[in-house]
Amino acid sequence: QVQLVQSGGGLVQTGGSLRLSCAASGRTASSYFMAWFRQAPGKERTFVASITLSGRYTYYADSVKGRFTISRDNAKNTVYLQMNSLEPEDTAVYYCAADQGTIVKYTRQRDIESWGQGTQVTVSS
Repeated sequence: QVQLVQSGGGLVQTGGSLRLSCAASGRTASSYFMAWFRQAPGKERTFVASITLSGRYTYYADSVKGRFTISRDNAKNTVYLQMNSLEPEDTAVYYCAADQGTIVKYTRQRDIESWGQGTQVTVSS
């Protein structure tokens, strides 16, 4: 029922920063765990980060820990992904996701209720 619309992304140089946004709408837009996944060229889509309903707790893939920060503004029903110290290996299509249950690294993607349309992030070397 929740709809997700992403914005942000683009082309940056190695070491640069980008912020992705994902706005949720619908009757239960504020009642979801939110997460970010990414899919690099020729690779499977993988977990990047997630955040609980209140924003009190966050989870990160080891590959982005210390560089990326997930946050949410429940008043705006929006989740963000601040990406710093970007590397060419971060190049991927990034997807936001929402589910009424906890989303962690091992959550089966087919069990996640809603997905954004995806946005391209390209990091040049």
